[in-house]
Amino acid sequence: MPTVDVPLSTGDSSVHYLRTGTGPGLVLVHGTGATAEANWAPVIEAAADRFTVVAPDLSGSGATTDPGGPITVEDLTAQVLGAAGHAGLDRFHLAGHSLGAVVATAVAGTAPDRVLSLTAHAGWVRTDPHMAFQFDLWLRLMRTDPGLQARLLQATAMGEETLRSRTAADFEAAAAGFAALLGGAADGFVRQVEADIAVDVAALLPAITAPTLLISGTDDRIVPPRHQEEQARLIPHAELLRLPGGHGLPFEAPEAFTAAVLGHLDRRPARSR
Repeated sequence: MPTVDVPLSTGDSSVHYLRTGTGPGLVLVHGTGATAEANWAPVIEAAADRFTVVAPDLSGSGATTDPGGPITVEDLTAQVLGAAGHAGLDRFHLAGHSLGAVVATAVAGTAPDRVLSLTAHAGWVRTDPHMAFQFDLWLRLMRTDPGLQARLLQATAMGEETLRSRTAADFEAAAAGFAALLGGAADGFVRQVEADIAVDVAALLPAITAPTLLISGTDDRIVPPRHQEEQARLIPHAELLRLPGGHGLPFEAPEAFTAAVLGHLDRRPARSR
């Protein structure tokens, strides 16, 4: 994977990013505890035949390194812009999931002249007391036993249909797989959750000029739909799309999620693609 050095508030970071495909730029930003490829694999596969896809691993994830310490949305915004620039993308389409959706809206509000379109799934404007309480629970569980956090997410991150269809063995297998992922990146996950707690991008959203699609999972218990509704009130001319599913929509309904992301791109005029 290519790398680019990006200065952060705590020092220099070395950002690893995936680059594949040909065509107009499409930058994908992952969520808390994920990596670019883990979060976006179906979209990457579907888009690479007509877009140059760039997907960075943010601080705390993958092979990206930094000096440690607090992660800010401003730092993550700089990493996304740094990876896009290093990949040769002056202007690009942009999509983000969860914390990545927050970062994507910050990028679009900070550098509106560079963003051709914006798709944000499960994003939020500012962390409210409910979310802060939830994220604090995540931190307490991570510091006690990451396996407990993995089990909690299997109970809360998916939509009703997925939860109804899973067997006991399905839950155990999913929890074990995620526990292994968290166990190998516990410090990075904790740092990203601390960044989640501090989110407030309200001042940036009115500056967004890109055509914006906000995707909301109707069963999302982690970032409930009211947060995407608040985004829609603050981002000029944003479109809100509600899809059945939970916070883990990209994983539980990858075909529907990918179709929504690429459908938004396909509606852009040819000259902007």
